[in-house]
Amino acid sequence: MGIIQTLSDWDKSVFLYLNGHHNELMDYVMTLFTFTPTWLLFYGVTLYVIIRKYGRKSIPILLSLALIILLADQISGLLKHSIMRLRPSNDPVMIPLSHVFYKSGGLYGFVSAHAANAFSFATFSALLFRSRGYAMFIFPWACLIAYTRIYLGVHYPGDILGGALLGTLIGWGVFRLLVLIESKAFPVHPYQRTKINVQELELVVVAATMVVFFTFSSVLLMLKNDLL
Repeated sequence: MGIIQTLSDWDKSVFLYLNGHHNELMDYVMTLFTFTPTWLLFYGVTLYVIIRKYGRKSIPILLSLALIILLADQISGLLKHSIMRLRPSNDPVMIPLSHVFYKSGGLYGFVSAHAANAFSFATFSALLFRSRGYAMFIFPWACLIAYTRIYLGVHYPGDILGGALLGTLIGWGVFRLLVLIESKAFPVHPYQRTKINVQELELVVVAATMVVFFTFSSVLLMLKNDLL
C-alpha cells in the first residue's frame, strides 16, 4: 500500500507541475487539438495514402483501423469503471489546485481513451508504413494528443501512461492479426515488406502541419478580435 500511495503522490505532483503551465492561447489550442474533428484533414490524407498505396488490400487495413478504435474505446472504458480512479477534475482535493479548461470529462480517468486511441493508431500505422521518418513524426503526435488531456486538467500522467501502453498493445496486436490474415490471402506480398515512400510521408506530415498552423492562426485571430 505504501508503494501505491507513493506512486499516486508522484503522479499528482507531476500532474500539478505540467498542468500548472498554461496561458489563454494554449487553453484554446489544446482544446482544439484534443478534438478528433480538428484532425480530420490529417486522418483523411492518411487514409488516402493507405487506399492509394494498397489498393484492394486497403479494405482489411481500414477494418483493422476501425477495430483498434473500437478496442481502445471499449477497453479503456471498462478499465475506468473497474478501477474507478477519479479524474483530477472530479477529485475534491485536486479541483482547487488544477487548471481545468473547457469541461471536466467523465467521472473516472484511468486509463485515458485519448491516449489509447492515439497510441494504437500510431503503433499500427508505424508498423504498417515501416518508416523511421514516419515513426519519428507519429509518436510525438500521439504524445501531443495525450498531453492535451493533462493540460486541460482531465487526466493524470499515470492515466496517460496506462492509455499509451494499452494503445500500443492494441496497435501491435491488431497489426499482427492483419499480417496473419494477409499472409494467407496474399502470401507473396505481406504488408510488412511495403514501406511508405518519401512523397507519401511528406503528404501526411504536411497535412498534420497544416492542421497545427491553422489551429494556432485561427485562435490567434479570434483572440485578437475578442471573439473568444
